[in-house]
Amino acid sequence: MGKTDLSIVVPIYNEAESLPELISELEHVLSGLNLSYEILAVDDGSRDESISVLRRLQKEVPQIKIVALRRNFGQTAAFSAGFDLAQGAVVVTIDADGQNDPADIPRLLAKMDEGYDIVSGWRTARKEPLVTRRLPSMIANRLISRATDVRLHDYGCSLKAYRLDVVKSVQLYGELHRFLPALAAPYGVRVAELPVNDRPRKHGQSKYGLSRTIRVILDLFTVTFLLSYGARPMQLFGILGLIASGVGIALGCYLALLKVIYGYRYQIGDRPLLMLAVLLVIIGVQFIMMGLLGEMVIRTYHEAQNKPIYYVRSIEVGDPNPLNGEES
Repeated sequence: MGKTDLSIVVPIYNEAESLPELISELEHVLSGLNLSYEILAVDDGSRDESISVLRRLQKEVPQIKIVALRRNFGQTAAFSAGFDLAQGAVVVTIDADGQNDPADIPRLLAKMDEGYDIVSGWRTARKEPLVTRRLPSMIANRLISRATDVRLHDYGCSLKAYRLDVVKSVQLYGELHRFLPALAAPYGVRVAELPVNDRPRKHGQSKYGLSRTIRVILDLFTVTFLLSYGARPMQLFGILGLIASGVGIALGCYLALLKVIYGYRYQIGDRPLLMLAVLLVIIGVQFIMMGLLGEMVIRTYHEAQNKPIYYVRSIEVGDPNPLNGEES
């Protein structure tokens, strides 16, 4: 459990105009929850007046904790910084641009009380352009859901609620923040999705475009490998190595058989097929060696850090004195 009930993590990059209204809405919603809370405002190297605005707002809302990064590291780094410093039993993430509605936070918490570890927002009526934002997002969400087997309609929605132990267990880097529900899946988390309100941006410009979809697809390869073979790389590279070597050996045997049948009249030394057979065998051996090296790295990773290979949700102990002190 955290030291407070609720932590709100807000990554900020050049959102000075949006911050006063967002903080006001957050304060209005959170003050009515009867929970202790903190607002972790993580400034990701903003070049506008975001820090000055936050300092002014902090005088009115002392629950704000300003975390200023040295430069613009990206949204994943901002989320990671907020997670590292969060003390709430539940951590809620929300964008600073005002498109996520703070009024949805109580609904996320209520859904989490049903026994879920992650509750993800689903923007059912998005306000962004169809071609440049919504359509690429739909494609990316389907690819991610199919590849990770964690079915969500809107991985890109920043409005999410997490148990503290979930965000503390997952290491984020690159641009993997949107994959956090999938990355946490090996820990046996329970994930739910809840429709949330999506509002049009009032101030500033969006930091994302069509190029973001390409980066998401590239990150998907990383996540797929981590989820499927991160702890057992030999099962991937070993299979590839056996297939490549098997095909190479089969081609070599085929050429050798032709040589035996036709004798000296049949030359195989200058045939491209022989070069392909040799190349496949070499590649197969390299794949197998990569698998062995990967297994050694994984072994070192788990043993050096005492990293567990399982995660306990809870331990329930029975009453050692079921008669409650009464003599039988």
